Amino acid sequence: MQAEELLRRYAAGERNFRSADLSGAELSATDLSGAYLSEANLRGAFLTEANLAGVNLSKADLSGADLGNACLSSANLTGACLSEVYLGRARLNQAKLTEVSLSRAYGCSANLAGAYLMGADLTDTDFSSADLSDAYLSGAGLAGANLRRADLSRAKLSGASLSEANLSEARLAGADLSEAYLGGADLSGADLSNTNLSGACLSGTIMPDGTIHW
Repeated sequence: MQAEELLRRYAAGERNFRSADLSGAELSATDLSGAYLSEANLRGAFLTEANLAGVNLSKADLSGADLGNACLSSANLTGACLSEVYLGRARLNQAKLTEVSLSRAYGCSANLAGAYLMGADLTDTDFSSADLSDAYLSGAGLAGANLRRADLSRAKLSGASLSEANLSEARLAGADLSEAYLGGADLSGADLSNTNLSGACLSGTIMPDGTIHW
């Protein structure tokens, strides 16, 4: 499906575009809010500043897509592939991202406040300075992730894997890191006020004061 056809049909009131092939499509600054794009192929698509609020993108393939400054508030991306996607300054607050693959994604300064990321793969991602406050990340894989200066206040990270993650100067006040794996993680300068670290593995972790926990 060509981008022009999608936009024409959307303007005519159609919303169901399940399994549409839009790989590499130019959809920057378009309004597709409320569309149904489950299982769609959006590999390498250009969606910069697009309005995708409330869109159903469950099991869609968005790998390598450009979603910089896009609005995905309350979107359903359950089971979607977002590997190597660009999410700089994108808004994904309250989005459903359960079991998604976000490996090597770039989301500097993105807004994921209250997002659902349980069991998601965020290996080697860059979410530095992102807002992940109140996000649900239980059981998520965050090995090697760059979360420098990210806001993870009150985030649910129980059982998450954060080995070698960069959490320097991150805000983790009130976060739940119980049973999380933080081996080799960098917590230097992080705010751990009222953080729950019960049962967490801190082997080789750089603590907020710069000391290494053994």
